[in-house]
Amino acid sequence: MRRRQLLQALVPALAAPLAGCGFELRKEPEFQFRTLALAGFAPASPLARELRRQLERTPLQLLEDPNRAEVVLEARRDWRDKSAVVTTSAGQVREWQLRLSLDYQIRSAAGEILLPQTELRLARDMNYTESAALAKEQEEATLYRAMQYEAVGLLLRRLAAVRLPG
Repeated sequence: MRRRQLLQALVPALAAPLAGCGFELRKEPEFQFRTLALAGFAPASPLARELRRQLERTPLQLLEDPNRAEVVLEARRDWRDKSAVVTTSAGQVREWQLRLSLDYQIRSAAGEILLPQTELRLARDMNYTESAALAKEQEEATLYRAMQYEAVGLLLRRLAAVRLPG
């Protein structure tokens, strides 16, 4: 009985320091500006579409006119590509590397550079067999969506780090 009472007294005392360890779930980014414009993206860019979708969840107002926005995210280059990494002696591809790339800069509407041209590169490897071509096509689309989602998360965190002068 005494051992049980001793354990009941010790467990809260030992657990108390762990409660203040500082762990906190990642929150939505907090921006130092209210309006943002996206420029330079291709009209049907899946990356721009995902970025717009994620920005709808934030308090930022997304403007079409870059001259009226406080901050402009300007895409210089936005592309995807796929290259063969492993092939057989007969020339059949056994592994692909999928890449998602974005070259961008962040500037004010007045043209002041807030973040110089930056390269964002993501890559995933995917094994391939011709007997499962349809499944591999779906896997490729899923990997591109995952890279796109990760790229947008990185962009949002970089936008949150932007500080307007003054």
